[in-house]
Amino acid sequence: MPEAWADHATLWANVRHLSGSESIRSDAEASIVRASIRVRFRTDLNAGMRVLVGAKGYDVTAVLPDLVGRQHVDLVAQLVE
Repeated sequence: MPEAWADHATLWANVRHLSGSESIRSDAEASIVRASIRVRFRTDLNAGMRVLVGAKGYDVTAVLPDLVGRQHVDLVAQLVE
């Protein structure tokens, strides 16, 4: 239901794909792609949000802020297929 999502912010980001794996689930092949998405420091991001990079969507599973330097936030995410 893409129409259920609302825009929160438009940001510059550095996306790094950390891993990819394939598995068989319910007799269907599934692939899982994990990524780290780094954005400038913000306090209004949380797990459960979704990030769009072009036409690809990522579910945010964790938010890891740089609490010492307050320079960036790393979003742990998984590609939605």
